[in-house]
Amino acid sequence: MTPVIIAHGGAWHWDDQLDEPKRQAVKEAARIGQSVLNESGTALDAVEQTVIALENHPVLDAGTGGYLNASGQVQLDAMIADGTTLSFGAVAGVTRLHNPVSVARAIMEQTAHHFFVGTGAEAMAASLGFDLIDNAVLVTPAMRVFAAQHEQASGHDTVGAVAIDVNGHCAAATSTSGSANKPEGRVGDSPLFGSGGYAENGVGAIGATGLGEQIMRLLLSRQAADLIRQGCSAQEAAAQAMAIAARRFDTPRCGLIIVDHNGRVGMAHTTPKMAVAWCHDKGPVQSRVRLTND
Repeated sequence: MTPVIIAHGGAWHWDDQLDEPKRQAVKEAARIGQSVLNESGTALDAVEQTVIALENHPVLDAGTGGYLNASGQVQLDAMIADGTTLSFGAVAGVTRLHNPVSVARAIMEQTAHHFFVGTGAEAMAASLGFDLIDNAVLVTPAMRVFAAQHEQASGHDTVGAVAIDVNGHCAAATSTSGSANKPEGRVGDSPLFGSGGYAENGVGAIGATGLGEQIMRLLLSRQAADLIRQGCSAQEAAAQAMAIAARRFDTPRCGLIIVDHNGRVGMAHTTPKMAVAWCHDKGPVQSRVRLTND
């Protein structure tokens, strides 16, 4: 199997001046995932390391530099899914974790559970050996300015990655700070298996981004997986899932990245923009900010 990695840096609308920084950020992250796969790493390793890079990049607003909630904190959600075991790990509503995607993986692999929230998730992270940080570490000056200038929610940013490795194993990971100025405790689709992401060997790996309140209602990632089961390619499944969202909502705000069991890639969105990067095997990393009419 030819290994494949796809990374995304969110699907929404942002100033044109951010197009190139976002494109470069997802390209750098995808290159990290590619290097993992090319060194015989697993798809699970590749998506974790890719999402760590995305969480750490302040221009993507998912971890460091994430949107502030209504209480002035960066509140994070993350999930990782292993297509080999059809298992997942997730955390939600955390404010003291630097890279929640890694905590999500540890929960999946080292506990009998799948999903922890809030202070319980942070306590579990500490028991698993992760450092707890002050939330101020995640807050950037740019985001403080943004929060002061935008009293109403005006942005959503999620990052994610999907991959298939040389052995045909697939995985997905997603991480987010959610929507700007969200009420404390609000959780979207990102940490929900089947909504924000899905992975199953023999089917593929899917990652969603956009407006969580829509994605959750459609179980969008699982819906795309079902389309692949019905014979769609990755791109066909992505496009048909967006058509379903367009029929269901007057103003759909959804996006998907997909790698199917044959290593084919797919990506589609109903938002004005989506930042994506992808590569096959040792080939060059391709990256772009896609527009709705692309």
